[in-house]
Amino acid sequence: MQKENIMATGVKHYKRNGTLFTGKMHRMDDGSLHSGANHTSKSVKLYHYRDLSKTAKAKALKAIK
Repeated sequence: MQKENIMATGVKHYKRNGTLFTGKMHRMDDGSLHSGANHTSKSVKLYHYRDLSKTAKAKALKAIK
């Protein structure tokens, strides 16, 4: 059975420090999202806003304003 690679449209993704990520991404077998169309040594884990730390959320909000 092939695993579907469906991403929710309109949901923003962030790097751990709260920087908005707008590039291509992929889903790992464990369900986590990473940067880049394919996994490389430069791929970084991506987060939804709700999963960011308090500091990262503040940075993300500051960038929106």
